[in-house]
Amino acid sequence: MWPLLVFIAAVMVVVAAQIVLSHFLGQRHRERATGEPYESGIVSEGSARLRFSATFYLVAMLFVIFDLEAVYIFSWVISFRELGWSGYFKIFVFIAILLASLVYLWRIGALEAGPPKRRLREAEVK
Repeated sequence: MWPLLVFIAAVMVVVAAQIVLSHFLGQRHRERATGEPYESGIVSEGSARLRFSATFYLVAMLFVIFDLEAVYIFSWVISFRELGWSGYFKIFVFIAILLASLVYLWRIGALEAGPPKRRLREAEVK
C-alpha cells in the first residue's frame, strides 16, 4: 500500500512544481484577443461551427470499430498458446459476429457514402 501512496505523493509534487514554475517562468500576454476562448490570442475569423459530411462520421465510426476489433484480436494472438482451442473457438465466434454485422450493414446500404439510391419498384415504373 505504501508504494502507491509514495507514487501519488510524487505525482502531486511534480504537478505542483510544474504549475508553480510555469507561473513564474511563463510569458504574460495582455492583448485584446488573449482571453477569447479556443483562439490562443489570435483574433478569430469566421464561425467555429463547421459542417462535416455524413461520410466523415461513417469513416470515423468504422475506424473506431475496426480499431477496437484489432485490439481484441491482437490480444488473442499474444495469448494464443495459453488459450488453446477454447480461445480459438471464441475468437472464431467473435470474428463471425463481426463479419455478420458487416454483411448486414453492407446489405442495408449503411456503408454507402453518397446519397441514398432509390430502388424503382414495378409499381412506380407503370
